[in-house]
Amino acid sequence: MADTKYIFVTGGVVSSLGKGIISASLGKLLQARGYKVTIQKFDPYINIDPGTLNPYEHGECYVTVDGHEADLDLGHYERFLNVQTTRANNITTGRIYQSVINKERKGDYLGKTVQVVPHITDEIKRNVKLLGSKYKFDFVITEIGGTVGDIESLPFIESVRQLKWELGKNCLCVHLTYVPYIAAAKEYKTKPTQHSVKQLQELGIQPDVLVLRTEHELNANLLRKVALFCNVAEDSVIQSIDVPTIYEVPLVLQRQKMDEVVLRKVGMEVGPTPELKPWKEFLALKSTATDTVKIGLVGKYVELQDAYKSIDESLLQAAIYNHHKLDLHLFHSEKLNNENAAEQLKDMDGILIAPGFGQRGIEGKFAAIKYAREHDVPCLGICLGMQCMVIEFARDVLGLADANSTEMEPNTAHKVIDLMEEQKNVTNMGGSMRLGAYDCMLKEGSKVLEAYGKEHIQERHRHRFEFNNEYKKQYEAAGMMCTGENPETNLVEVVEIPALKWFVGVQYHPEYNSTVVNPNPLFLSFVKAAIENKK
Repeated sequence: MADTKYIFVTGGVVSSLGKGIISASLGKLLQARGYKVTIQKFDPYINIDPGTLNPYEHGECYVTVDGHEADLDLGHYERFLNVQTTRANNITTGRIYQSVINKERKGDYLGKTVQVVPHITDEIKRNVKLLGSKYKFDFVITEIGGTVGDIESLPFIESVRQLKWELGKNCLCVHLTYVPYIAAAKEYKTKPTQHSVKQLQELGIQPDVLVLRTEHELNANLLRKVALFCNVAEDSVIQSIDVPTIYEVPLVLQRQKMDEVVLRKVGMEVGPTPELKPWKEFLALKSTATDTVKIGLVGKYVELQDAYKSIDESLLQAAIYNHHKLDLHLFHSEKLNNENAAEQLKDMDGILIAPGFGQRGIEGKFAAIKYAREHDVPCLGICLGMQCMVIEFARDVLGLADANSTEMEPNTAHKVIDLMEEQKNVTNMGGSMRLGAYDCMLKEGSKVLEAYGKEHIQERHRHRFEFNNEYKKQYEAAGMMCTGENPETNLVEVVEIPALKWFVGVQYHPEYNSTVVNPNPLFLSFVKAAIENKK
């Protein structure tokens, strides 16, 4: 295919309408037709990346294979497309300005006055086109964060306007808006959509496709009205109705021929409608599952819907492939202790100890781990969850009462979790972290090797503290085995207790590597163990 096609997804009326899911679903439909598709997200905030943002501000921080801390929408893109993303797939205003300022300091602009137009907009356009030119994608879908009219989004919208002019038929804009239902009047109202499109038109962009987010199906008259008042062809007004799971959205869009509309608008042959067979098989498994598996997730951000998004989705996928429905129970680690853990967790088939940073809620994680270990309940610890398993074992089994991580207690006598020497002098936020994909070799006879079915794996990391190898012999003599190690550094990546049904802690984040058609083997194994434990 000669020219890369660029699709921009903008949003209006309110935020959180699901631009990421619409982008991922459209990408899935185009990919199913044999095209090479990628999706990028432009975030209008001035942070360089979401790595330093509190989960209360921004939900989960997702990590790409090349070690970039990214927006959680990249998780949706990977889960839908089963294609890995990189730092090129998530750009913030901070990254754009940093790049332009660095160029200005080097003299790249030859003494010119540096301005939002053209210098900032040119840098945005360069990042949009990079994926098409460098990585040779057929379609690049770009989601613009926020809503039309936000002050911080204006340079991105202006860049889209320029690209639509420059690229002609190789570029189109999909605009997602909300059609609210006014209960008192028993009516759906299209005026917010009309205003949103008008605002976009005032900025020089006429949307090519409109997606209307709605709770229930809209009638044909209402859709015709929206098409007429928004200058959009009738077949290009698509509904995104609430569905039981986000994984049904591609099928909802396919039924309305959204992918066909897009292909016609960029001057391409439509061809036969793809079957989406593996996708439909996954949804069929979901709908036919009758038994449930109860998993308790222990973390300090459980009141936030998106704080553990990738873990939630990985557990859901694993449950479905094990022919079960997921019954996920969230336990706030600040509210758990040795006195109430047994009562709170007694009905769980499996327990997952969530990742995180810092001291808050740590004692509750120790209590949950102690309960799982002593009652032989399948337990998976991720990142800080794995480190908590190591600390709890040191205190309760090895008898090292004051064992700790130097993250929590720098002067602890037993530094069972510690910084590596080369990290100790790094002060930049995130600078001392191990980020992105690293190799891991798994030991013969271990639960992890059984799960993955191969000795050599690659998983993604996001942490600074490590298992202290000085204590390794002590742990293994007492029954906690180090069953996964980095082949270059010998850093411990996996610990497990073979004497128990399924008790595994991993320093990496398996949830970043689990997709709809390719679920992560570790989650499959953990959920399977939880189901067997239930029986």
